[in-house]
Amino acid sequence: MLVTLNEILAIATEKNCAIGAFNTPNLECLNAVLDAAERLDVPVIISHAELHEPVAPLSVIGPVMVQAAKASKVPVCVHLDHCETLSYMEEALKMGFTGVMYDGSVLPYEENVKNTCTAVAMAKQYGASVEAEIGQLAAREGGEEENAAGPVYTDPDLAQTFCRDTGIDALAPSFGTAHGIYKSKPVLDLERVKVIAEKTGLPLVMHGGSGVSDEDYRIAIRNGIRKVNYYSYMSKAGVNAVKAMLAQGDVTFYHDLALAAQKAMEADVEKAMRVFAGL
Repeated sequence: MLVTLNEILAIATEKNCAIGAFNTPNLECLNAVLDAAERLDVPVIISHAELHEPVAPLSVIGPVMVQAAKASKVPVCVHLDHCETLSYMEEALKMGFTGVMYDGSVLPYEENVKNTCTAVAMAKQYGASVEAEIGQLAAREGGEEENAAGPVYTDPDLAQTFCRDTGIDALAPSFGTAHGIYKSKPVLDLERVKVIAEKTGLPLVMHGGSGVSDEDYRIAIRNGIRKVNYYSYMSKAGVNAVKAMLAQGDVTFYHDLALAAQKAMEADVEKAMRVFAGL
């Protein structure tokens, strides 16, 4: 069942839980996420990030994601994650994406506001919802580019102004998480999440959600996180399954490796979903 980001976040708000948002740059990822969601009977967000364009072009994977969402037994939002190009965003909206995240976090504040307002106006034409970001994570999307100064924690007052001036539907603040695989335990300012949620009145999004402890997830959700972006550790689970299979002996067919990766990712996703949903 294809739904908007607003509709799926309303479910999270009503149940005081969070919805997992999982990048699905190939069929193995897509099947792993949707199979886990249907088995647990929980809503889910499937995402495509602009940086995955070389891996899976939006023109190819996007329609597959939309069709899979429509055929699913659970509510599914098809979301464009970390989009820095408005023309790319419009392409996703035209093919039926129901949520978009404009990422102007590296831009000067005024330019971020201006572009985010354009994104909101564009999305409204298609009935889609908009997420935006203010502040920067310790590592950029993809986990490869380190922010030398560490995370730029979001100022709650500035977040309030940003949300008011842009009309966004959900906010991704920076409070200590990072994209990619954690090299050390993240230092999270979870009280900041609570303050930002109170000041903005909007559902908040945790970026860099992989690798956070179960207890920190629970506190963050209590404090206002309603969407958790999760991909790196799911992908790592798939890689580990392939390595284990190859180590066991001769493998003739690639699809056997792909299926092993899918099953491992599905198990990892299900574990995360249980925490997010409080199951």
